[in-house]
Amino acid sequence: MGITTDVVDIRALAKGEGKLPQEVIDFDQFFEQVIRGYNEGWGPEELPADPYVARSLIPAGTAYYRDFSYIAPEIPEFIPENCVGCMTCVTECPDTAILGKVVEPQVLEAKLAEVPEEERETLRRHFTVTTKYYKTYEKKQPGSGGLFGIFIDPTKCKGCAECVQVCHELGYNALKMIKKADDTVPTYRKAIEFFRKLPPTPKRFINERVLIDMMLAEESLLYTGGAGSCAGCGEGTALRMLLAALGFVYGRENIGLIAATGCNTVYGSTYPYNPFLTPWSNSLFENAATFAMGVRARWDQMGWKDKQLWVIGGDGAMFDIGFQALSRMLASGMNINVFVLDTQVYSNTGGQASTASFMGQEAKMAPFGKAIQGKQEARKEIGRILMMHPDAFIAQTTPAHYNHFYRAVLDAASYEGPSVIICYTTCQPEHGVGDEMSAHQARLAVDTRTFPLFIYDPRKGETIRERLSLKGNPAVKEDWYRDPKTGEVYNFITFARTEGRFAKQFDKEGNPSPTLLAANEERLRNWRMLQELAGLR
Repeated sequence: MGITTDVVDIRALAKGEGKLPQEVIDFDQFFEQVIRGYNEGWGPEELPADPYVARSLIPAGTAYYRDFSYIAPEIPEFIPENCVGCMTCVTECPDTAILGKVVEPQVLEAKLAEVPEEERETLRRHFTVTTKYYKTYEKKQPGSGGLFGIFIDPTKCKGCAECVQVCHELGYNALKMIKKADDTVPTYRKAIEFFRKLPPTPKRFINERVLIDMMLAEESLLYTGGAGSCAGCGEGTALRMLLAALGFVYGRENIGLIAATGCNTVYGSTYPYNPFLTPWSNSLFENAATFAMGVRARWDQMGWKDKQLWVIGGDGAMFDIGFQALSRMLASGMNINVFVLDTQVYSNTGGQASTASFMGQEAKMAPFGKAIQGKQEARKEIGRILMMHPDAFIAQTTPAHYNHFYRAVLDAASYEGPSVIICYTTCQPEHGVGDEMSAHQARLAVDTRTFPLFIYDPRKGETIRERLSLKGNPAVKEDWYRDPKTGEVYNFITFARTEGRFAKQFDKEGNPSPTLLAANEERLRNWRMLQELAGLR
């Protein structure tokens, strides 16, 4: 959409009475007159008011044109000989900055022949032979294997190094961070341009049973990157994965998003940048779920009953001020899905405590002092509460547990009724962890019973025991998980030691405070209740 030279009554548009002329639907013009101005720095001062601002409209995917190549001194480097094609780095990147593709060898050579000879070897180094995509296929039919390639988009990478961290934890070490030199960004730009000219990954290489491979499909890439989120943002990864699953199975034209006020609406709609390639609308902090009820009702009237409608919101939108609206939506029985970005703190307002915050957590409105040591209330377990609503699908998951995550999303999407997915999303500045630690901390939260995984599916039976599954958690019949190598007990105190928000709960010798010991017991009680509900106690 772009700016028209026709006279437009801005006041009428703002009231919803006017109409945009047909000529307005011109993305090329919008790019030239708006995005270029913002990218070059003169837009905010020189651009006139336009009908899009008046109607709060941002075209889909404009964040694709945003350039973050200047903000980080380091960038990942691919080491192809160590890569096994697991796709974990591609999946966990919060910014769509690292992409994978499978290309047939003859197709790659044909495309390389089109670039200058001095660039070919550098580009060829982006591809490698893996058992997953080459050797397995060659055994079945010689000449059918594909080469797997990894490319980093320097305009989207914020240097968080999460891709390097997850690869290292898997033991592959196929990525490392390098300092940017004068020629680094130009070289990476040429590589990603070459990547985009390659044909899509052939469908035969995308195994629908291997859910993590969905991001090889172009229809899964519905989050462009270029959002103004923090480096390593756990929410970014969760949103990318959500859209990947829905895009792969249902297609972008069959997905609609409604977002409650929060970090996601700030980094997702900072004018003129929008990273979503699907229809998307902001709502208020407290009423996104009821707004969705209106949309669902209208869609159903139009015969769009099969289209996916998803509500996105954080702690406040779903745990606190918007909880009543969420409860009402579930009671309605309408086919609406909710995706909760659970950071356990109001990140958008500077780190206020919420009812999603853990006992002992230090935050605004819950400071650590002599009389009161951080938050004293137990965390509201919204998952347990929502299971008590009639026939609602409920799940708790994390982006780090990608098979569980994708299964929960697709099961919720296929459920004919209301569903809610509570997703653990690391917030680096508020949790006090490194930019690269989102996936690591999410896995640790599950291992320590801080944030147990579960899926509650009404289709599985009439009783809670039949409906509730705790698969995906370690040692599901035990109180705590023990490291099989060291014998170390993983409990909430283990988790708290790794995050800055609990730092003051330990004395100089590392002993936990009474508040933290109470929090540990509270987490154990929550886990035992889930075990009992699932029939494991």
